[in-house]
Amino acid sequence: MFYSDDQWLSWMDELAENDYVIADNFISEDLYQSIMQYFAELEQADKLNKAGIGAQQDFTVKAEIRGDFIYWLDESRDQPMAPFFGLMEELNQSLRRFCYLSLPGSEFHLAKYPAGSHYHRHLDQFQERSNRQITVLIYLNKNWKPGNGGELVIYKDDQEIKVEPIAKRLLLFKSDVIEHEVLTTNVPRYSLTGWLLKQPAEVGFLLG
Repeated sequence: MFYSDDQWLSWMDELAENDYVIADNFISEDLYQSIMQYFAELEQADKLNKAGIGAQQDFTVKAEIRGDFIYWLDESRDQPMAPFFGLMEELNQSLRRFCYLSLPGSEFHLAKYPAGSHYHRHLDQFQERSNRQITVLIYLNKNWKPGNGGELVIYKDDQEIKVEPIAKRLLLFKSDVIEHEVLTTNVPRYSLTGWLLKQPAEVGFLLG
């Protein structure tokens, strides 16, 4: 077990009340280091691809809207990420137990925003596909400081809430409710991003 029931309940209550929750030092230093080592290996092997927008036939690459490069994770293939997937299973169980959300699917990727890139304001649900229910973001930027840019802005109830992309910080929010954007980053910006789905990923493409 990564966290106690009381801790999970506290986070789930905050998610239910505010539609998002932030938890600092969500991953251990050991897990952080192993993720970053694997990330570096993938970068070195040129495994990251330019991210796009839209799903399936509507997928396009538009750098003026979204500038990150990503690597989609596969639990069976990407064995160095096994502890992370264990943590995500505990998160999913907590959502089921405390929020009565049954989310049998998931999809995760590693993301790098090069200096000068951003992601315009958007929702994480596609118009023709409502499979994504909960967005999971874990930031991986050691020694981040003001001026580096790359903050995520949450738009909620006429408020703009800036979230700094500090290493080991978790941001969890409802994918169909929270509009957000990534401000232009002035330094390379790293994160682990994913979604918990109401159907398994391959089913979601068929059922929406």
